[in-house]
Amino acid sequence: MTTRTDSTAAAGAGTGGGTGTGAAADRPITLTATGGIDRAAHHRMNEAWLAAAWSHPTTRVFVVSGGQALVEDDGEGSTELVMMPSFDAPFTEAHRYFLGVDDEGVRYFALQKDSLPGRMDDIARPAGLREAGLLLSARDAELMAHAVGLENWQRTHRFCSRCGERTVIAAAGHLRRCPACGAEHYPRTDPAVIMLVTDEKDRALLGRQVHWPEGRFSTLAGFVEPGESLEAAVIREVAEEAGVTVGHVDYVASQPWPFPASLMLGFMARATSPEIHVDGDEIEEARWFSRDELREAFTTGEVRAPSGISIASRLVERWYGEPLPGPGAGPRPGG
Repeated sequence: MTTRTDSTAAAGAGTGGGTGTGAAADRPITLTATGGIDRAAHHRMNEAWLAAAWSHPTTRVFVVSGGQALVEDDGEGSTELVMMPSFDAPFTEAHRYFLGVDDEGVRYFALQKDSLPGRMDDIARPAGLREAGLLLSARDAELMAHAVGLENWQRTHRFCSRCGERTVIAAAGHLRRCPACGAEHYPRTDPAVIMLVTDEKDRALLGRQVHWPEGRFSTLAGFVEPGESLEAAVIREVAEEAGVTVGHVDYVASQPWPFPASLMLGFMARATSPEIHVDGDEIEEARWFSRDELREAFTTGEVRAPSGISIASRLVERWYGEPLPGPGAGPRPGG
């Protein structure tokens, strides 16, 4: 079994033959909507262009620290990243990351600091991407996901994996170069599969991890291993975690998951046998649910819906046929 906490944290959907219709199937997956940001990667090595972009009066900057940034609620249901002109930003040269340019030519940078600035007013507050991703506009969510991913990689890859020398930042935060051996290191993204499994009765398989609170059920998920196709990873992970044999597998969609550095690849899959044998190490309980059974479990509180930020909730909705209950996941069925 491949066990890494950042992939299973996204779990919450399964695969299956049935798919939802209407709004539930069409709702966007959090963190995937385009926010109109062109990453403009061709500028990352151009120090003169970056310096000019940084000093431009329309440039906007925000600080990221420990996966958090300052956000501001306007009291009317809108939440935004707290941004500032570059001349108001805290000083840092090495940890200044160019994120891209919007349709109006505004350049965006993130600054990595050991701590967030003091609250700028009574409204600004720190928030992580798990919370803010459900509240921010597509533009701000895209910018924050990019910045959080870079920050984590920068904090955890300071030394060369070839010779052990401390590396230096280049390409506006998207490269670390070793001055000793010349090796170049780029941000890594770990592919992970997340799947909603259904059986011949069109029931959905949901599981509960050992460390999750009582009632929290989600889809199965796991990392892709070296030399393994995505479909093979789906089949292997379902067998390892729940003891269920999977046959047909269909790709649905992907989702960036910078917790800390994954790309979730969502699938629907069909089980060839309904027998469940959980591994007991990662998955403590797994159950088949019909739509009526899951609706009743939601209503009574026996089962909590997957997190609204995760692609898991959208996978379950494709089968369930309507938005799931819970924060960021839509109204309770029938509500």
